[in-house]
Amino acid sequence: MRQRAESISARTEITIRQLNKFYGQKQALREVSLQIGKGMFGLLGRNGAGKTTLMKILSSLSAKSSGEISICGTPVEKAAEIRRLIGYLPQDFSMYPHMTVYEAMDYLGVLSGLGRAERKKRIAALLERVNLGDCHKVKVKALSGGMKRRLGIAQAILHDPKVLIVDEPTAGLDPEERIRFRNLLCEIAEDRIVILSTHIVGDVEATCENIAILDGGRLLYQGTAKALTDTAAGKVYNLKVSKRELDSIKASYIVTGMLTLGDEVTVRILADEKPCPNAVLCEPNIEDAYMLKMGGSSNVH
Repeated sequence: MRQRAESISARTEITIRQLNKFYGQKQALREVSLQIGKGMFGLLGRNGAGKTTLMKILSSLSAKSSGEISICGTPVEKAAEIRRLIGYLPQDFSMYPHMTVYEAMDYLGVLSGLGRAERKKRIAALLERVNLGDCHKVKVKALSGGMKRRLGIAQAILHDPKVLIVDEPTAGLDPEERIRFRNLLCEIAEDRIVILSTHIVGDVEATCENIAILDGGRLLYQGTAKALTDTAAGKVYNLKVSKRELDSIKASYIVTGMLTLGDEVTVRILADEKPCPNAVLCEPNIEDAYMLKMGGSSNVH
């Protein structure tokens, strides 16, 4: 029995069953059931879909209304144990602006109960890992947006959690910093669960094999990114139209891309059958499939 209990607690997985969350009369999550294993897991959905609510419940920062959640074998109700298992980088992350990078990390290490020698060793290694090794003495307020996000990752894994949750981490970053940040998350996910919550489809496509889609607090999809992409097979077309015809196309089809050259527009659309003789069938991508699943009403980047 003891061996079995130890093996259960050592499992690196999250199980969510029939999760509901109410804020007064408003229901933010509706019967959500998910299984999340080691590696990168993408949680997609428009703003207001319930992603942040779910992240806060998993991090023990908000209480569920009903349902069951187990994180690495530990019930989510055991908040103290859960916080040892979880590292969390919220969307509105901020850190002691007037401290240096090292001082801020050291202070958070003290709060996490790490001894002085362990703090010194781990902080140095983590700052190197997030490419901030030469910023020990730089004030936090002097860091760029991307550097602050990378510092946020370092503080979130300072206590070596089994699960890292990041909420909209690349919003507002330039393309180079976004790629650097995504690569960092993939490296970290080699030995733990990393949940990437975002409305930016490209971030999930570049990093996550397994994904889920939330909309209006409901789970619309859970599976591999490839299986989601396959749902749009045979339904993606490119066609060239004049600018005069564009409004008609938008009214009739879900448009997933446009390229304007002079008076001509190349439009990428979703359609159940070939819409006109000059339409060319295309290979789908995850953005096409996501828009198809969402009915074309989400904000996609």
